[in-house]
Amino acid sequence: MSLKVALILQKMPRKPRRRRQRPVSFSPFGRSMAFLYPTKKMKHQILDSVIKDMSAPSTSDVEISANGVVKDGTFQNHGETSDSSDDGEFDGVVQADFSFFDPKPDDFNGVKVLLQTYMDDKLWDLSGFVDLILGQTTVGTVVKIEDDEDEGVYAFVTALNMGRYKDHKCMIELKEFLLKSCKEDSVSNLRSLLGEKAQDVGLLVSQRVVNLPPQLLPPLYDALFDEVSWATEDEPTEELQKSFCFKSYLMISKIYKHKNANKKMGKSGDREEDIIYSKPEDELFDQLSSWSFSFPLHTQQVTANELKDYRPMGLVMAVDASKVGIFRKQLHSLIDES
Repeated sequence: MSLKVALILQKMPRKPRRRRQRPVSFSPFGRSMAFLYPTKKMKHQILDSVIKDMSAPSTSDVEISANGVVKDGTFQNHGETSDSSDDGEFDGVVQADFSFFDPKPDDFNGVKVLLQTYMDDKLWDLSGFVDLILGQTTVGTVVKIEDDEDEGVYAFVTALNMGRYKDHKCMIELKEFLLKSCKEDSVSNLRSLLGEKAQDVGLLVSQRVVNLPPQLLPPLYDALFDEVSWATEDEPTEELQKSFCFKSYLMISKIYKHKNANKKMGKSGDREEDIIYSKPEDELFDQLSSWSFSFPLHTQQVTANELKDYRPMGLVMAVDASKVGIFRKQLHSLIDES
């Protein structure tokens, strides 16, 4: 049995003024090959099993089926053919070209699915949070399949100003959740970012289906940070322009932490033996962060044998905006070398 995979790079025209053409994804079943994404560290390789054993739908559970439909559950072998096949061979080229788009209201359900466990098991104004994301069209990207009638959302990334949206119910609840989850040694730093410095803080939200081609990551983050830069000049009012002059980025993600890991982590080299990052870029962000803390998650229990000694944890990181250039270079290198 064989499966031919074609990778296609195309460009979509950008609508807003001064904004460059969006880099566009790669196609086809690069997405099904994403499970084979090689990394230098063994800890990334065992994540395949995590996907099969989550008890609740989440960003890590949502996958792409052979016909380009977002689904929950175990990854399917897209190379399989029906019982009626004479020789069991698949010699065709399956294409599903991913493209980058500006957020729009029709993306509501797709984005909401990807954010189901963004705040663990907390009941909060998730719909209001999705509305904020989709309402910010000048900074933010959704990844979909070109000419897909269902317009399923396979990834999105955005940066929301914590001060600009501070009075929205969803942001108030998010702040309460973070402060309640925060470790004592990071509380003062977190309170500062959520309080007097909130106007200079961008909440970086990046969610995607687990088997999205990793080759999409560099152009996806490049698009985000380019848009942030352009918004400081292109937004119609000075107030809006200033709202994108971020000095720091705050991120919420997920890791898998060894049960015997030291409570107080040492240098990054020590952490690498104790932590598995669910997304490769999170390790880069963590290494560049000014501070970070982790907290237990309740919605997901790991049953994969390879992760029997690990537990899912939320990870909160604060990264100075001055480190963005370093991150972009490191991400390109990480993906190019894989």
